[in-house]
Amino acid sequence: MRLLLLGSVSAVLLCVAGAAWWMSPGEDLAAWRQGPPPHAWAALERQEARWREEGMHRRVESRYVPLSEISPDLQVALLVGEDINYFGHGAVDFGAVWEAIREGTRVGGRFRGASTISQQLAKTLFLSGERSLWRKAKEARLAWWMERRLGKRRILELYLNVVEFGPGYLGVEAAARHYYGVGAAAVGPDRAAGLAAAIPSPGRDNPATDTPRWRFRQATILRRMAHALWLRGQLASWSGKARS
Repeated sequence: MRLLLLGSVSAVLLCVAGAAWWMSPGEDLAAWRQGPPPHAWAALERQEARWREEGMHRRVESRYVPLSEISPDLQVALLVGEDINYFGHGAVDFGAVWEAIREGTRVGGRFRGASTISQQLAKTLFLSGERSLWRKAKEARLAWWMERRLGKRRILELYLNVVEFGPGYLGVEAAARHYYGVGAAAVGPDRAAGLAAAIPSPGRDNPATDTPRWRFRQATILRRMAHALWLRGQLASWSGKARS
């Protein structure tokens, strides 16, 4: 009986400690509510540190642009490629997680990912690149808080400005200018799909390497974009609210 009581007390204490940990974002999100990133983020610092270690004298290319200056085609392409149900779930897409586990879909010997854009942004801005359950737990907690403190529109804007599209090219503006010679506002469907196709493995599969895997993914994204009318409607409603 005493062991059972001690076990119950321990379980309660663990639940309380876990709830207390979850209810603190762990990062100061107020500085990220608007405008360009207030300081260098984790993924950028990792890239620059790798180059310094390798003796490479170059800097990451990154140019911030607000969501209103990113073409709708590019926004839709990124959503279709990375998180097509972005507006239909919370910070964690439990349906996608369960589907990945149930189907056991493997790419290159690994289970396919099920991270939402909010989770990807949390990792990119604040967390290490390690693969561990602890990091995934911190990622989920941060994503949950970001959706409450920043909102989905701001999360998408930040994501589009920090995600990697190739070695040293972070964000849609730098990537569009590097690969296509135009700004993010002028990117049409084909090029938008091409940029989105680079995200899973930007160093290996991108518009410059033009690999079969990149071309296949570009074609798949372009095909899905044609049917993603609800995404265009949601993005158009954001634009209307911003103008009013």
